[in-house]
Amino acid sequence: MAPRILLCGDPLGRLNQLFKRVQSVSKSAGPFDALICVGQFFPDSPELLDELSDYVEGRAQVPIPTYFTGDYGISAPKILSATSKKAENLGFKMNGLVVAHNLFWLRGSGKFTLHGLSVAYLSGRESSDGQFGKYSEDDVDALRALADDSGVVDLFLTNEWPAGVTNRAKEADIPADVSDLSCSDSNVSELVKEVKPRYHIAGSMGVFYAREPYLNVDSSHVTRFLGLAQVGNKNKQKFLHALSPTPTSVMSPSELSAKPPNTTLCPYTLREGAAESKKRSNDSADDSQYWRYDVSKRQKNGSEGEKLCFKFVCSGSCPRGESCHFQHNDEAREQCRRGVCLDLIIKGKCEKGPECSYKHEFQDLSVQRKPRSENAHRSKECWFCLSSPSVESHLIVSVGESFYCALPKGSLVDDHILIIPIEHLPNTLVLSPEGESELSRYQNGLRDCYKSQGNDAVFFELVSKRVSHANLQVVPVPSSRARLLPNIFSLAAEKLGFKLVTKKFNDSSEGRKYLQKEYDAALGLFYVELPDGTVLSHTLEENEVFPAQFGREVLAGLLKIPDRADWRNCKISQEEEARLVEEFKKQFQEFDPCQ
Repeated sequence: MAPRILLCGDPLGRLNQLFKRVQSVSKSAGPFDALICVGQFFPDSPELLDELSDYVEGRAQVPIPTYFTGDYGISAPKILSATSKKAENLGFKMNGLVVAHNLFWLRGSGKFTLHGLSVAYLSGRESSDGQFGKYSEDDVDALRALADDSGVVDLFLTNEWPAGVTNRAKEADIPADVSDLSCSDSNVSELVKEVKPRYHIAGSMGVFYAREPYLNVDSSHVTRFLGLAQVGNKNKQKFLHALSPTPTSVMSPSELSAKPPNTTLCPYTLREGAAESKKRSNDSADDSQYWRYDVSKRQKNGSEGEKLCFKFVCSGSCPRGESCHFQHNDEAREQCRRGVCLDLIIKGKCEKGPECSYKHEFQDLSVQRKPRSENAHRSKECWFCLSSPSVESHLIVSVGESFYCALPKGSLVDDHILIIPIEHLPNTLVLSPEGESELSRYQNGLRDCYKSQGNDAVFFELVSKRVSHANLQVVPVPSSRARLLPNIFSLAAEKLGFKLVTKKFNDSSEGRKYLQKEYDAALGLFYVELPDGTVLSHTLEENEVFPAQFGREVLAGLLKIPDRADWRNCKISQEEEARLVEEFKKQFQEFDPCQ
């Protein structure tokens, strides 16, 4: 049976009225599996704060699982800041952060499965006065990457309408109050062209509008746009709509490609012709992704009118190279590496307030960073020392001169492997040349083993004072999904309040040399080595509590097994572990460098 979903426009904090209507509709036409709200969820009037608080604090019950994207309005920063810090919301989650029982906040952007339906979303708006309610370029880029993923998106959720949605539509059906310049977003138009969902749902315009289906470029299925009015609007416009779509995953090709008689051409391709005559304007819009501001407002050596390239400051590189219109300032880049707030560097001030965990003073660049320390403290109870009574030797699949390989406890997938130094070392960035050579052979062997099964290898390691014995984790991902890795990791990092530095290398050994140079024992490091030679890294701040399961949580989301993000949920019997070890040994035998 197809899932039954209720869709709602801007609640504006009128939750009593909304949930009363939901319960009434459920009695007459239900039951329904979920309620999805687009547009402003929080009130714009203080009078409704008590009503909202009743649901958030559990004095009133949300009747069915309810998801919202409009994370702005009165009290949104306070409530959502507290939500972000809840234990159950830590880590990388695309399927909603728990605000209260049955109430979930879809933060940033993402894609998840809801009762068999593929749901993608962009939370927030293009601009906002506060920390919440504003989407970032990383959110947009992540959705573009997800759009490249195989499979059709059933529902696409945005708060604002896409600019140009009424192009080519039947004029008699367009609401009189609709203005294409109000509460519409050209970024959403570009995204929906790439995502190509079956249904696009938006709010914020204050009217109900069900557009005729339209064709997508290079796809056989059509898209239906649905704009919903505000809850309790004075004009009695429809704010609640029931939908029961069959998930794409169980539809036949002929069902999916069916086109109703009133289907139109894509409304967004019409804009391209007009845009071609405004090339300079287009160039400026394209430049906006670089987030540049006057250097002179922050940098002592900046002349009037100089502007910083955001991508260079963030990562140390810019895909435009010498053709970039904006300044590649090494001093600003070094300030970023030393943990200074990006907003302070680029905008001249931090807009996040006390929630920001970065430094708000420029650092003295004449002071050298602390040298690496190779001091490690052995623990008699170390799980990974082969001489320790705590080691679980039945998990070992291969032993070399400097390293051994083993399955982890509670593996993410069956072929999840740990590469562990035999010596009690704090990380794999402080190896001897001989140790580095053997590590490289193990990495290449695992790459080849996974490749023989249609997978690519992802390596990641957390270098921290909390980690006493190094373990480099290796997880296979389907080769067809490997291209999504950079954007998925970057999106996850942004949602947790930090940024990953991205570097591309032609050879994995060059990537490891770069990491050894970047590593500072006094601070710590998290890094990922991706199949295409890309290295993602984040230098830990002093006293930064980095989520130990971050790498695993991101890959669990990519592999669509979020319930396995916590290794404690994946424990199996010792007999089952031994069976998996023997199976992997057989697969790895011809690739094992120590056989």
